[in-house]
Amino acid sequence: MSSTTPKLALKAVRKEFSVRDSAERFVAVEDITLDLHEGEFLVLVGPSGSGKSTLLDLLGGLSKPTSGEILLDGAPITGPGLDRGIVFQQYALLPWRTARTNIEFGLEAKGLRRKERRRIADEYLELVGLSGFGDRYPHELSGGMKQRVAIARSLAFDPEVLLMDEPFAALDAQTRESLQDELRRIWQATGKTILFITHGIDEAVYLGQRVAVLTSRPGRVKATLDVDIDRDTGEDLRSSEVFRSYRHDIWTLLHSEVERAQGLERRSLSDSTTTEEVRTERPIHV
Repeated sequence: MSSTTPKLALKAVRKEFSVRDSAERFVAVEDITLDLHEGEFLVLVGPSGSGKSTLLDLLGGLSKPTSGEILLDGAPITGPGLDRGIVFQQYALLPWRTARTNIEFGLEAKGLRRKERRRIADEYLELVGLSGFGDRYPHELSGGMKQRVAIARSLAFDPEVLLMDEPFAALDAQTRESLQDELRRIWQATGKTILFITHGIDEAVYLGQRVAVLTSRPGRVKATLDVDIDRDTGEDLRSSEVFRSYRHDIWTLLHSEVERAQGLERRSLSDSTTTEEVRTERPIHV
């Protein structure tokens, strides 16, 4: 494999779905072309309905593109695999397993022996700051702790790429910012290739080395920005002038897309309401 080969490559990816009771096709994403390189932290940001989660399903091998291709280390992705770890917005932990045995889940699929699984699970519990919580069940953990376990589980089986679908969206602001710091530390410690999906501009700037801005439906890559920020100054990065500048640049790109997405949503709701009125033949009250 050439050293210039991207770790993950999307080439003219299009995904469409059939529409119930209609001959029309719903296009979620169209002509997505994007490269992600070894060890890179790339953030995708876009308005609601821009196909962000559809893209994650495609990257995870949970569905296939209608056209185009997705390559990992130059080979087509044809289905789910342990070469990709996925962290969802909802923690997706198995409630009958402890934090440790949730982390061991992927290691079992790799056929590792129990002693080795426990050693690795404890290593990743320490990495995410949960040493001493290995025997706790999900209902005994806070939301932030659950998401740390989910991250540890995805990292423990050593995937080539970590895919993250708005993993901090359901958390309160303080926990979210704390986990953003933790994720950057983990990324620096492991050197993993990360693709992170969000609708938050601040989160995109804070985390990403590069930020790809998506259009409203159908999702396309409108622009990509290199985020060149010195994060080791010890200052409050989020209040810095350079941070505000990047935030402004991304908002400028997103503003018209957000308005268009809201217009599409209103139109969709209006159409569905009209259809429902016709279907139910509502009486006129006098």
